[in-house]
Formats: sequence, C-alpha cells, structure tokens
Amino acid sequence: MLRSKTVFLSFLLILVLSLSACGSAGTGSGAGSGSAAGGGDGGVIKVGINAELSGNVASYGQSFVQGVELAVAKINAEGGLLDGKKVELVKVDNKSDAAESTNAALRLMTQDQVVAIIGAATSGNTLAMVDLANENQIPVISPSATSPVVTVDPDTGETHEYIFRVCFIDPVQGRVAARFALEELGARRAAIFSDSSSDYAKGLAAAFKEAFVAGGGQIVAEESYVQDDTDFQSQLTRIKAANPDFVFVPGYYEEVGLIVKQAREDVGLTVPMMGGDGWDSPTLVELAGAENLNNTFFTNHYSSQDPDPRIQEFIQSFQAKYNEVPNGFNALGYDAMMLLADAIKRAGSADPVAIKDALEQTKDVQLVTGTISIDEQHNPVKAAVVIEYKDGKQTFRTKVSP
Repeated sequence: MLRSKTVFLSFLLILVLSLSACGSAGTGSGAGSGSAAGGGDGGVIKVGINAELSGNVASYGQSFVQGVELAVAKINAEGGLLDGKKVELVKVDNKSDAAESTNAALRLMTQDQVVAIIGAATSGNTLAMVDLANENQIPVISPSATSPVVTVDPDTGETHEYIFRVCFIDPVQGRVAARFALEELGARRAAIFSDSSSDYAKGLAAAFKEAFVAGGGQIVAEESYVQDDTDFQSQLTRIKAANPDFVFVPGYYEEVGLIVKQAREDVGLTVPMMGGDGWDSPTLVELAGAENLNNTFFTNHYSSQDPDPRIQEFIQSFQAKYNEVPNGFNALGYDAMMLLADAIKRAGSADPVAIKDALEQTKDVQLVTGTISIDEQHNPVKAAVVIEYKDGKQTFRTKVSP
C-alpha cells in the first residue's frame, strides 16, 4: 500500500513537472537546450546535486556533497569558470530512494535548468535518472555508483551517452579483493555473504567469486540477506560451519556493521572479512565496534595516509572546513566537481552537450583519487587502494592498479 502510494505520487509529480517544462520551454528539444546559454543567467553556472541527504544511505550522500561544496568553494575563490562565472549548486534530496531520485533529476533538469548533475551516490539511485539524462541531454557524473550498468546498457552493450562517473566499477573491486585475499592474506577457502536485494552487492560478489576461483581458491559457502535485515546469526553460523579462512561481505555499512558485530561477538567468526567501498562510513565503526573491525579490509578510492601532495592539500582544506578527516565519498564528490569544472574549461562553454563531449575526451586529469582518463564506457581508468581497520581507524594497506 505504501509503495503504491509512493509510485502514484511520483507519477503525479513527474506529470506536473513535464507539463510545466512543456509549457515554458518552446525553444529547444530539452532542458539541455534551454540551459545551454553559456552557463545560465546572472553570471552563474548552475550545477545540480541529486544526493541521498536522508534515508538509509544518507551518510554516502552527505559525504559526497561535502566534497562537492569544498570543490565549488575552491573554484569560486579562484575566480570561477568561463571568465568569472561562479558555480551555484542546486541540491535536491533523493531520500535514498530510486523513485525520489527520478523526481529529483526531473526537477533539476526541467525546473532549475542546471547544466549538469552530480549524483547519485548509489548505483540504483543513479540508474533511476539514466533515461532522463539521455532524453534531456544533461550530463550526469556519479561520484560513487559502481555498477557496470550505470554507464552501459546491459541489453545493447551501448554506452549511456550522458552518464559518467569518477569511481571504479564493481568488477574492479571484486577482482582486487580476490587478488588481495589470495596473495596478501593467503586465503584459499572463502565464504561470500552478500545483500541479494542490492545490484551493487551482487556485482561485487560475482566478480570476486570468478577471480577467486580462477586464482586457485574455493568458495565454501554462499549466504545472503536483504536490505534492512538486522539478525544475521543463522547465516553466520552456517558460514562458520563451512570453515572458511576468509569472508567476503559486499554490502552497505548499515547491515555490514551489524554483520561484523554479530560475527565476532555472537558467532565467534574471527577470520578476515572484507568488502567494497560500501564499508566506507564512520557509522560502520559505531555499528560494528572498533575492536570487532580488526582484521577487516575494504577496497576504496583513496587513502588519507597517501603522502601525495595533492591528496594532503585536499585533506588540509577539508579539515579546515569540516574539522574531520575526509573519507572516500568526500574525495569522490570533490573529484566529480573538479572533473566537471575541467570539462567546462576545456569546452569553453557551459552548454551541456559541449560539456558531455569534453567529458568523453578527458585524459590524464590529476584528481584526489587518482590521475583519471575516461574510457569509452565513461569509466575512469585509475588505481584502487585496500584499507585496513585497526582499532576502528582506517589505515592504508596497499594500492592496486587495474
């Protein structure tokens, strides 16, 4: 009943916004044409933010938005873009919900006339605006949507023309985790415990399984859960009975925090555990407990302990503004805005189509999470890092190039 009501309200909002757009456009084929007047009115370039500011993965959205805002402050302080135009952010909360993400994207494209959108944080919420982006010719840059199908149509194999990202994709994380388990930890018997309601978790699990087996390992148990589950003891008990020497847990921090806590405290499962960048949240430490996270690892996009001067400068700026050490989502949000700014500069225009063309031609742009080139499927080519938790603190373990 609640779902039906939500769908109806979403449909109603889309209908109202569509009629509003049709009634006011009249000059072009879409919002892209309407906002293509060189960067918006009043000497500003309007950039949309479609973020999980509330809901079950709000930590991700709030974190990447902090990074975007820091980047915009830097860009504007240095004189703006295109002969002094300031960047103006228009933020909409998608409430960690795919239908709300569609509504947010439609609002940004048709009402606010943004030249590009940064977001969403998760793959599902980014997928929810793919069709709108292509139809309205508005570039979308996701900071952290790692599913391969975000940028490529799985049925046709064709790249979504207006969708880009600055994070690596799920198969990369799965392969890196498998290689790390085999080569760094000496694991040979792995269990997989994944969120069967999440495309993100299923993508990492599939890539890990393929790479781990190809590398000589054995999958001794496969268990699953769904979003919002809170009791994992039966699955963890079966995993322990299979006697693994490593457990791969791709998922988001809210469930993963409880899984780690119950595995250590209730089931006595002490072997190494590992996941993807969905583990990267301060909330994970609160849920799991600092001590329980010892001997756990996750793949991520950068490490605050990397001595690279560019990274350390970012960290100092972030700490000055927010009084905390930036996490991976902070860094990816910052990079998404900097990638967009670089594209606008190279395009010499804030026309969305010109921005899209410039994004496709991105090569060797130096950002916080790496030196990025955009490949033909609109994915960044860059290295991944492995982070280890030590007494609740994230520590840099190693770096792996694709």
